[in-house]
Amino acid sequence: MSADAPLVRQAHVGPVVTLTLDSPANRNALSRRLLAELASGLAEAQADPDVRVVVLTGTGSTFCSGVDLTERLHPPAGEPSATLPDVLSAIVGMAQPVVARVNGHVRAGGIGLVCACDLAVAPQDATFGFSEVRVGVAPSVIAVPALRRMGRRAFDRYALTGDVFDAAEAAAAGVLTAAVRDTGALDAWVDQVVGSLLRSAPTAVAATKGLADLVARPWDEALDAAAVLSERLFGAEAAAEGMAAFLEKRQPSWVVEWPPARDANDEASTCAGSAPVRRGRRGPPG
Repeated sequence: MSADAPLVRQAHVGPVVTLTLDSPANRNALSRRLLAELASGLAEAQADPDVRVVVLTGTGSTFCSGVDLTERLHPPAGEPSATLPDVLSAIVGMAQPVVARVNGHVRAGGIGLVCACDLAVAPQDATFGFSEVRVGVAPSVIAVPALRRMGRRAFDRYALTGDVFDAAEAAAAGVLTAAVRDTGALDAWVDQVVGSLLRSAPTAVAATKGLADLVARPWDEALDAAAVLSERLFGAEAAAEGMAAFLEKRQPSWVVEWPPARDANDEASTCAGSAPVRRGRRGPPG
């Protein structure tokens, strides 16, 4: 890989954008440049009205190994243009759902990325670890998204010891939505859940993403805010279309079938080694 090759690549297929961490030489560590490119990719997806789902994945055998320790020991000149808190906030703040397709092992800050995503799946041979304590620091930043997904007992078990745990344990702890058999099952799970998301109204999905923060308020305040939100959504265009479609026994206008059907030209281009995608500025994953 050339020195100026992108560390985060983008691919667009219909309403779905895939952001691929592509720095396998350092196990997709969160270097300044990778964080900057990931922040940029997320911002572009957030601003694109045609994007309805974002998939975050990686290349190689590791999804993300955490913060780039070489840069921590020898910081590059200048201020970073994006930090890990910036990226975690960007993921959580996306109107579109973000699905983590965890291609391999996850350590430290990588767990923060996974926990920030709305849905996450990994193959059963992927391993996870809060490795910060093993190098003399605490998982302070990633504790914010991690403790919103994990119970306190599970977090303490793994974060205090630094012990490695498997995908089944990660799913039981709340780090993952699901652990699946292998890469084939991983892709099938992602396709299934993306297809489900594309059957849901985008405005309703965005509102549903905010419910966890809403219900964290005091009881009466939460109920009042929820009632206001419910009335606003029922009075919106999406609800009128959704209820009419239900009564008329048809699909709502926002439904997109997934995965997209391929025609003969698509099959020919795939056989030739070119994926049938709309290429983004950084190109499709290879």
